[in-house]
Amino acid sequence: MPGHDIIVVGASAGGVEALTRLVAELPADLPAALFVVLHIPPYNNSVLPNILSRSGPLPACHPRDNEPIQHGHIYIAPPDHHLLVQRGHIRLTRDATENGLRPSVDPMFRSAAHAYGPRVVGVILSGVLDDGTAGLMVIKRHGGLAVVQHPEDALFPGMALSAIENVTVDEILPLADIPPLLVNLAHEPVSTEGESVVAGEIEYEQPDPNLDVERSDEGIGIPSVYSCPECHGTLWEVRDEELIRFRCRVGHAYSADSLLAQQCEQLEAALWSAYRALKESAALARRLAERALLRNHSLSAERFGAQARDAEERANLIQNVLLRGELSAPSEPPLPSEVE
Repeated sequence: MPGHDIIVVGASAGGVEALTRLVAELPADLPAALFVVLHIPPYNNSVLPNILSRSGPLPACHPRDNEPIQHGHIYIAPPDHHLLVQRGHIRLTRDATENGLRPSVDPMFRSAAHAYGPRVVGVILSGVLDDGTAGLMVIKRHGGLAVVQHPEDALFPGMALSAIENVTVDEILPLADIPPLLVNLAHEPVSTEGESVVAGEIEYEQPDPNLDVERSDEGIGIPSVYSCPECHGTLWEVRDEELIRFRCRVGHAYSADSLLAQQCEQLEAALWSAYRALKESAALARRLAERALLRNHSLSAERFGAQARDAEERANLIQNVLLRGELSAPSEPPLPSEVE
């Protein structure tokens, strides 16, 4: 009878330090495989496998697509790819971002739950916002276990707090107590009798690229009044118990907090664009006013001067809003660089 031998770990800001401390305390003969998603920029070359391999006895790598799963190995999602856990092997995909991220914790958690059910342990470490909460909920629904780093022990407690608030978590522990728990769980037999796919989980399957676009929104959820920040399509509201999520027909998905953060980023970008346009308009109007004066067209010069002043006033109003930071929302700090 297998143990809890599929351990999926999600982290973001502060995650490199947490992961190095976690793997340092795991034994070389651990009868389980670890799968890790750390939020990193898509354009970075990741050195996290080297860092984690040097931090503990377990070898870490960015897996290949369809690579077989082996106990005693750490598999890390490579930049710009979702890592999905399938029965016996790993899939790497460039499907739509979730919570504005690729890799994202939620797809890995969901896929592991569907593939291995009660054998899965989901672990949330340091990070902000709430990626991983929805996936942890699916792990619990399939009989797996949820372990969360204690918020007071995490450098950034947002991910842990979100999981605790929305999921019936099995263990809330300081980081130092998580490795021995995982070792014990890996050796603890798990009954898989009666394993079955839980019906009604519409977020598990990725959108089929061959699906008829006119019918691809069926069953997603309730149409919302919001649009997707990435593709600008309609977002459907998906309710999972008390957790609210949003998903568009091509697969972009957001928690409520992530959607708010993305909308604030878009609003700031739009305001900077408007500020730039007004400054350019003011500059052009001043130039036209100067030319009109040179030609002794005083009325035109006055009109262009008034337009320049009006554009400058509007630009200054927008600039004041931007500089005061009034558009801020709960958001990720800059994505972490992988340092030792």
